[in-house]
This record gives sequence, structure tokens and C-alpha cells, in this order.
Amino acid sequence: MNLRLLIALFFAVTSSSIAQTKVSGHVFDENDEPISFANVIFEGSTQGTITDENGRFYLESDETWNGVTVSFIGYETLNAPLEKKVNYNLKYVLKEERAELSEVVIVAGKQPKKNNPAIDLLRKIWAHKRSNGLKQFDQYEYDKYEKVEFDINTIDSALIKSRLFRGMEFVFNEVDTSRVTGKTYLPMFINEAFSEVYGDNTINKTKEILKGNKNSGFSDNQVIIDFVDDLYNDFNVYDNYLRFFDKSFVSPLSKTGISTYNYKLLDSAYIGNKWCYNVMYYPRRKNELTFKGDFWVADTTYAIKEINLRASKSANINWVKEIYIEQEFEVLSDSLFLIKRDYMMTDFAFSKKEKSRGVYGKRTTLYDNYKFDIKKDEAFYEKDVYNYNEDVYNRDDAFWAQNRLEDLNKDEKGVYKMLDTLKTVKKFKRLYNLGSILASGYIEFNTLPLDYGPIFSTFGFNEVEGLRLRTGGRTYFGPNDLWRLEGFVAYGLRDDKFKYGLSGKWLLDKKSRFIISGGNRRDVEQTGASLTTSTDVLGRSLASSSLVTTSANDKLTNINLTSVAIEAEPWRNVVLRLGANYRTLESASPTFSLDYNTPDGVKSEIKQYESTFSVSYFPKRKMTGFGVERRTANDDFARLFAQVSRGDKTVMDSDFDYTKLQLSYLQPWQVGGFGRLTTSVEVGKTFGEVPLGLLSVVPGNQSYFSIYNTFSQLDFYEFVTDTYASFHFEHNFNGRFFSRIPWLRKLNLREIVSVRGAWGELSDENIALSTTGNPNNIDLVAPSNEPYYEYSLGIGNIFKVFRIDFNFRGNYKDNDAYPDARKFGVTGSFGFYF
Repeated sequence: MNLRLLIALFFAVTSSSIAQTKVSGHVFDENDEPISFANVIFEGSTQGTITDENGRFYLESDETWNGVTVSFIGYETLNAPLEKKVNYNLKYVLKEERAELSEVVIVAGKQPKKNNPAIDLLRKIWAHKRSNGLKQFDQYEYDKYEKVEFDINTIDSALIKSRLFRGMEFVFNEVDTSRVTGKTYLPMFINEAFSEVYGDNTINKTKEILKGNKNSGFSDNQVIIDFVDDLYNDFNVYDNYLRFFDKSFVSPLSKTGISTYNYKLLDSAYIGNKWCYNVMYYPRRKNELTFKGDFWVADTTYAIKEINLRASKSANINWVKEIYIEQEFEVLSDSLFLIKRDYMMTDFAFSKKEKSRGVYGKRTTLYDNYKFDIKKDEAFYEKDVYNYNEDVYNRDDAFWAQNRLEDLNKDEKGVYKMLDTLKTVKKFKRLYNLGSILASGYIEFNTLPLDYGPIFSTFGFNEVEGLRLRTGGRTYFGPNDLWRLEGFVAYGLRDDKFKYGLSGKWLLDKKSRFIISGGNRRDVEQTGASLTTSTDVLGRSLASSSLVTTSANDKLTNINLTSVAIEAEPWRNVVLRLGANYRTLESASPTFSLDYNTPDGVKSEIKQYESTFSVSYFPKRKMTGFGVERRTANDDFARLFAQVSRGDKTVMDSDFDYTKLQLSYLQPWQVGGFGRLTTSVEVGKTFGEVPLGLLSVVPGNQSYFSIYNTFSQLDFYEFVTDTYASFHFEHNFNGRFFSRIPWLRKLNLREIVSVRGAWGELSDENIALSTTGNPNNIDLVAPSNEPYYEYSLGIGNIFKVFRIDFNFRGNYKDNDAYPDARKFGVTGSFGFYF
């Protein structure tokens, strides 16, 4: 999760209960040690929970119960009466089971893997899982209703009386108690959505059509809704790994579960008309991405009827104190089990301490009206690139009364009313506007359709400009504007020059997303920061504005770029772009030369027209919004890119003829319980003779920041190519190995390994073209003898926000052209990640 989304969440979410019985407390042994994972149920029922690592539990029910049953293996079962409907902070002590006669029985927390009836049931679940659920049908469709709510939790007198809520005390009329944690909470946001879902297992395609959407006052802040959708991905409990918050948790139904969890058969009973077995599970080790809980599995079909999962508090995940999941399955045609209800609650907090205040994020999803084997053309799943319907967001009460698969409770109805009132309070408006500024980087002017920013680019520094001051803005009528203008003005105190940029884009056709764009920029740029030449007329590279660098950052270029383009998305996530640009390039520094030879002598300025055609493909990408600028709602999709660029001397008195081909592929991989791997490869070739300013520079990194797809131990322009291939592999193990080292376990550090390399060639003709005798010419060298490579060992999640990488140069350590090659370096980065 990045800083923008974290701040958007924080500021967006900145009575009585209908439950009949509530009980909370702790379970201890006779030595006053807490008992983890003890089973606590209402006496004579199947409604229960298990204690956490500290022996704490909370349990509530809509029904009235007179007692609870507390049990754990190796201890005597305790039946305790409940004197009142609400019973908090109870203490239960379990006695060890006494052995008869002289027999000695030693019981530990770990459960046996052999002769364990719970594991026998688990193996039967594996054998039958493909015959349960939607996978047994060629096609399927169903209705889906989703309700998402955010609440501030741990409401106490200190919060109610705090200055933050002064003038807004009326919001606390809606305080309630969580049925999962027993904590008080204040609902602050609710979003409802009703969709029709279609799927085809023969072609592995799905499609979801949104029919209605409603939320409590934040309809124009799509960032919040996108963030919620990305947090709560759909999942299948039968999978070996369940992905939440960019982490892979081991499923208790996983085939690797035997080595990860302890299992214990607790009970058997009828649920509905099905005989089911109740199995409890809990993790064998701490600090791993695991759950604790129990499930009911049906006899004969061995399908899951009910399951609950609670993430271990010691799990290596940031900003999340609690994850609780419930799933219920219904029986169709006597043997078919399909999901009916899915509930997930997350407690977001800066600290995992018990009394720390945070935000609950709750999602309830209900499924109904299943239909099967109704085949649709494959085109059905691909069409409708643009599918926004404004009526979807303005459905009347009659629509929701008909399509809500579960009625709103009293508290949820109160959120709508409370937010309508809260939006009229000036103090809330100020807080909300501050959150919007930090999230977007722009300051909104309510009286004008303009935003000022981005505020984070106001200051910069480089060797040519010295201190750089930048101011800019954009038109903004709303998040789904069909056209947008942006611009900036910058000034360098050292070179005493103004720079500027102006860009515009217009969405002409919503269905195919046909867009025209254009602009002009005069600026100072680090042109060797990427293998692919940028045509973004407002782009700024970190390479040319870092405050501190490993060596002099003086290889900068004055650029005057004019660009026009048209693009379209004729098929979902396939973007075609045709562009034309004209640029002039000239060295911005007296210590750096872009001179090249011509029949008429040496020239220092490059004038070049270039036309480009590119195809981008983003499989499984999810986008939101329908304006000229949309937002990406997920980050787990591949990115494929192909481009051909053609330089033409006959257009606008340009200097060179050439053709450049480039291909790239970036793919993130979730490697089960071993973390996340990100891979990228890129290849390219330039046909024709071109000077340094038009060649492909292997991107060095002279900053102290870890930047993906750059080489931390290379200086700018250290390697230059006209034919190249590069790769970058980075794997984050998410603390899998550190969690097994006792003295490191509590720090929740994460291991990161990276390997990157590049190979390239440079023709003698191109070398000669840029060798002019100017003492500021750089020696043109390509990594052609062997691929250049470097590797890094990193430690992430330091204080939850910092990462440090130790970078090693693999070869070319005694490069004649660069005798001072950097063999070792340290880089770092900041970020908010789960």
C-alpha cells in the first residue's frame, strides 16, 4: 500500500445493539498462564470462537444463552454459567486432566500428524474439492451483493472529548460494539454494490456487470472505493494460498497445511439436514502468515459448510491488527455446496497493542440466484471496454429494496443520515480537504475548476539548475473529466533560466477510449534514466532532481519536446498509440557533450522528428473511472509493451534516419508462501547511424534511492548501446526466513533479493559519429564482452516504512573507461506497505 492510499483511507474514515448475549474474557491454566486457541462456545450450540495468543476471547449472539463451554486438549472441559446478557472481562481457569493410577500423560500444544482423525478429514477434503463449487460446471452466473463499511474503533471518553471531534460530537450517537472483538466502534463510511457475475470455466473467463452502487457521501472520491476493492480480493478457501494485502496466507485447507497447522476434531452435529464434523486448527509456529479458527465439513461430500479464519497477531503484516473471516455455504441439489455469505473484518491500526485505536474495514458479500451451463459467446467477456452507466450510481430506494440480499441494520442505516449531517460541518470539510491534498498531491480551488500541484514537485536540485523551484496546476471539474489541461513553470537559481511545460488530452469516444493529446516542454532532463525514450511532456525524472548523489550529476540535457498522439483501447486492456514528436537536444552542462560529426563539421544540437506506434497489453488489469484519466485499481497484472519508432530526415529538417524496435515485459508473481517475485525483461535495437543523444543508455542510478529497473552501481552514460537486452528480477520473501530466527522474529523484517543485468552492442559507426575530439565527450562503451550484472541483498520493513539494499557490482569492475567503477553501494527507500 503506498502513502497516497494510506492517507486517503485514514482521512476518509476519520446506541444500542440488537445482540442478546455478549461475553468476553481470558482463559488461563492453573499457573495463571494464558491458554491460546482454547475453544469457547455457547453451551448447547455450535456458535463459538477460539482464544487468541494471549488467551483472550469475545463472543456474542442474537440469541439468549445461559452458559459457555470452554475446552482445550489436555484440560478438563469447563461449563460456566452466564448470569447476565452482557458479561465482560471474565476469567476462566482450566485444570489439567488427571491421569488414573500411575499412568503419566504429557500433553503439548502440537497435535500429532499420524492417527489424527482431523487430518484424515483434511485429506478427504483435498480429494473432493474439485467436485465442489463452481468448477464442476462449464458456465455459471449469479447475483452478488456487496456491502463495505469503515468504522473508527476503540471509542472512549478521551476520543469523544478530543479537540478533533469538537463541534462534531453528534456522530457518537451511532457508537456500537463489534461482535468479533467486543470493541466499541463508530461507523463512518458505507458502500453498497449489486452486480451480475458470469463465468466460463472452459475458456477461464469471468465478467462482472455492476447494476447499482451507493455510498454514504464519498461518491466523488473513487480512490477510497478503489482502495477498498483492492483490499478485499475474492478468494477460494480451497486454494493452497489465500492472498490478502499483497501477502499469501497458508489456507487451513491447503495441502501444505499439515506442516503449518495443528488440527483437532472437536465435534459432530447436524447443520441443516447435513451431518458435519467440526475441526479446529491453529498455527504450529509464530510470525508466519497463518490463521486460527475452525470449520464444519459435511460427511460423504467432504465440502465445507462453514469456516472462520482469524489471522495470527504475530503474522508479519503491517498496519493490520486483526483479520477475521467467515464463510457460509448452501446446499443445492442435495450435494452441491456453493458459497452463500462471505464476511471479512480487518482492524487497521498503527500499533498492534490491545488498546490501540484504529479503523475497522468490514466487507459482507452475499450470493444468490445461481444458474449453470448457459453458454455465452467469448466476445461477451471481452466487449464493453467502456461500461460506465451514470444511472448505476443513482438507483432509487425501490431498486435497493429489491436487490439487497441482506437488509441494512440500524447502525448501517444511521451512517447515511449521519454523513449527510457531517458534510455540512465546516471542520469536517477542512479535515476532508486536507486528506484529499495529501492523497492526490493537488490543492483544489472550489471557486475555480483548477487544482494547484503537484505539491511534492515544488523543490528539486541538480548540478545545472542548482535549487529548482516549480509551480503547476491542472483543470479539474471532477474525477471523470473528458478533457484535461496541465502545465508547470520552473526556475533554476543557478542557471537563471525559466522552464515550462503544457499538456492537454481529450477523450473523444468513451466506448473505444479514443483520446487525442499533445503538448510542449522546454526543460532540463536526465535522458539516460530509462531505456525507453519518454514522450511525456510533463515528465520529471528523479535522476535530474536528487538532492544528494553518489557522484556529480552533470550529464544533463536541455530538451525542447513537442508531442502529439492518438490512442484507443479497442479491446479490454489493449491500448494502441500512434504518436509524433519533434525534439531538440543540447547539453545543459559545460562538462558534458552531445557533439557529433557531420559532413559540414561538428554540431552540438540534435533536431529530430520521430513517429511512434506502440501496443500495450495489461492482462487482468482493473481500471476505475470513465474520464480521460482513469485509475488503476490493482497492481498484480502483467505489462507487455511493443513499440516501433521511426526517425525521418525529410520531416522538419531533421538530422537522422533510423528505426528503433523495443519490447518489454513486466510480471509480478505470487510464489505461494515464499513471497512475491517481480520480473522484467526488455530488448531493443536501433537500425541506422545515430549520435549519443538518440542511442539507448543502460539506466544508471547515482541517487541513494532504490529504483526498480535501474542499475544502482552504474553511473549515468557508463554503458551506451544501439542493441540491448536487459533483465531485472526482485524477490521479497516477506520475512519467511527471518521469522525462524528467534532474536529477529519480533522485528518482522523482510528479506529481499535482487539480480539485474544488461547486455548490449554499439557499432563502430555510431561510436565514430559521437567521437569529435571534444574533451567533454564521454567514452562510448557497451557491455558486449559479457552481460553486465549486479545483485542486491535487502532488508525491508525496518520500522515498517524503510528498506535498505546492499548492492554489489558483479563484473566490469576494472573498466578502462571508468576506472573508478563503484563496486559496492547502499541504497534505500521509504514506503507504506502491508
